[in-house]
Amino acid sequence: MSTEPAAVSDEKKPGEGAEIHEGSEDEKLQNARKQIEFYFADSNLPFDKFMWSLHTANAEHWVPIKTVSSFKRMREYVSKGHEWIVKALRTSKELEVDEAGENARRRTEVQPPKGQFERSIYAKGFGDETSDLQKKLEEFFNQYGETNAVRMRRVDGNKQFKGSVFVEFAEMKSAEAFLNADPKPSWDGTKLLIMSKEAYCDMKIKEKGLTGKTAEMRKDSIATRKGFNAFQEMQDEKKGKGQKGKDKPNPEVWLEFMGSKIRVQEEDGGSVKSENVPYIKGATMKFTGCGGDANFSEMKTPLRERFARVPYIQFSKGDDFGLVGFDKALTEDEIDYVKTNLKTVNSNEVQWSIPEEDEEKQFQIDRANFAARSALSRSQDRKGASRGGRGGGRGGGRGGRGGRGGGGRGGRGGGRSGEKSQSAAISEEQSGEKRKRAVEPDGGPDTGVRGQAIPTIAPSKKAKTDAAL
Repeated sequence: MSTEPAAVSDEKKPGEGAEIHEGSEDEKLQNARKQIEFYFADSNLPFDKFMWSLHTANAEHWVPIKTVSSFKRMREYVSKGHEWIVKALRTSKELEVDEAGENARRRTEVQPPKGQFERSIYAKGFGDETSDLQKKLEEFFNQYGETNAVRMRRVDGNKQFKGSVFVEFAEMKSAEAFLNADPKPSWDGTKLLIMSKEAYCDMKIKEKGLTGKTAEMRKDSIATRKGFNAFQEMQDEKKGKGQKGKDKPNPEVWLEFMGSKIRVQEEDGGSVKSENVPYIKGATMKFTGCGGDANFSEMKTPLRERFARVPYIQFSKGDDFGLVGFDKALTEDEIDYVKTNLKTVNSNEVQWSIPEEDEEKQFQIDRANFAARSALSRSQDRKGASRGGRGGGRGGGRGGRGGRGGGGRGGRGGGRSGEKSQSAAISEEQSGEKRKRAVEPDGGPDTGVRGQAIPTIAPSKKAKTDAAL
């Protein structure tokens, strides 16, 4: 590992002194303190579900020191004893320890971090993972300024280190010092590929040829912290309380998607949080060479012979490629079947391939969002059908519209108005091929309202022409 002195800040970090030598007792106390401060920091605490549960377990926000000391990154210090760790914490300006030396807490209220995205960088070229790599990375980046977090990027599924990291610096000037270092930062004698996190997002969007809302969603998925978010949880809870005493809250809508149950959000007419969408590697195939058009009916005919669930096809008119999504990872035999039985699209011979991981992940998120819109729409249709309108669902007058699929205009007698929502999935599955175009419904996920039977999601009622999610 090598670094350039010209890029290294000479300023001392908080709590560091010139007399502290590497491997000394003082350095170990300082490192233990810094590690626990990280657990409580704005950049970690509200995004760590377990830490947040400890933080909110009592009104005073005291957290047992022994619990925090048991965390993986603290194991090397546990053998020194509880009193040693308490001694380290009593030097902290960020945390305070109770009189008994049993608990610790923040000195200030948790604040939503500001400018995290702008202060974050991407760096690649760190080779294979070793047992002490995380520590070495933190030491490396701390030369350019204080860091809030150094996150090693891993492959979903097997957690293999990608050789790249996202680093959040505490101050913008530190991120700029790293990016503008001359000579460029290097690792083990090899120059690193470095850029701001924003530049990384833009690069990935350009590589995939994404535009419009798809590009925005892709950027958000990279820029936003995945997983638990205490600020979002509190905001959702606040919205729920605000509805009490007014309109009855809408029932929760859930989506069964590729083996996982996902909560449907009401934003954008139905959506899911990208971090809740499971990544199923190898469940997508990409065709290239179609000449700018594709006939979904022709494509699905041979696929129906082999696959029980209708695949989801994403294609934009004018493009020379498209994606086909299945409900599970494909076997080699199934991949060969597609290549053998669907050699042409739009009368053109096409090449089949497995898309890259990033492209497949985004495609599966697009699938889930499309299915979420259908799920929310049908939930609202059922709600509209239950209201009925004049004539209700049982007859009398013209009846109410009752929402799409929720009873139509009712008709004279209106007797079948309330029944259509139950049969919609069957009737639309039979006739939907005539209305489908550029974006195909998944044909697989189910949706339901908590406490009720889970119906099958039917294809979208509106034609989707020349658009792809």
